[in-house]
Amino acid sequence: MKIYDTKTAPTPRRVRVFLAEKNIPMEYVQVDLQKGENLSKEMRAKNPVGKIPILELDDGTCISESDAICQYFEALQPEPYLFGETPLQKAQIAMWSRQVEFYLFMPIGMCFQHTTGYFKDRMNPIKEYGVEAGINASKFLNVLNRQLEKSQFVAGDAFSIADITTMCSIDFGRVVDVRIKEEHTALQEWYKRVSARPSAKA
Repeated sequence: MKIYDTKTAPTPRRVRVFLAEKNIPMEYVQVDLQKGENLSKEMRAKNPVGKIPILELDDGTCISESDAICQYFEALQPEPYLFGETPLQKAQIAMWSRQVEFYLFMPIGMCFQHTTGYFKDRMNPIKEYGVEAGINASKFLNVLNRQLEKSQFVAGDAFSIADITTMCSIDFGRVVDVRIKEEHTALQEWYKRVSARPSAKA
């Protein structure tokens, strides 16, 4: 099997970090997003919406969406549990993963797309929307800081997919100046710990 990947993009990185945590080796095929290689006929046959990453199994079956890819490998190799082990853990991780996705990861992505002009050849960027998205993403860092004042990790006492998505969001956020602030002391401490994990270099 192999994964179609873009080394500089935050969404594929989530899968790389996830697989590194599980110590699952993988063949990665690089796709140039800026050149639009993901929009080719060949790639759209693998994922009709033209997004990366894509997991291609040995029989040619393709799975897209980073969460779906991670869920697939969690089912194949549950430990270490990154989506939770008990019903409560699964629910808490799902809750925080969804909130981080909606209120941090996606707004940062919209800020990037609408303020940098990176994809102006294939979309109509609306700068005001991008600026507002960045503001909203920054506000959610306050929520995360309050959560991490009482919890070792984003969704509880164990490292999970919620931490992976949060770390990848924060790292990508620097491109559009969405950053952890000085007063976010708990978030800063958490960020130092998760960034020191070997998987963070994936």
